[in-house]
Amino acid sequence: MITTKQRAYLRSLSHGLDAIFQVGKGGINENMIKQVSEALEARELVKVSVLRSAPIDAYDACDQVAQAIGADIVSTVGGKFVLYRESKSKKQIYLHD
Repeated sequence: MITTKQRAYLRSLSHGLDAIFQVGKGGINENMIKQVSEALEARELVKVSVLRSAPIDAYDACDQVAQAIGADIVSTVGGKFVLYRESKSKKQIYLHD
């Protein structure tokens, strides 16, 4: 679980990120969850875009993916959300208490 200060720091880092995944009309499936998990292991911070054609909104999609892979929710704004999970092998982001 990340603190409010850590979340604010991660949110500031996420501003420059492009969404590397899209949730479309197919919704969320196991393959997407696996890919997001692998991306988090490599990057620690990932932005996902939820298209208007998706059967689920960004808040629900964010909750589903975060719970499935054990990630922390950094932010959900409009049709995008940002997730964080500390990498086991490629630590790049250092959070202070």
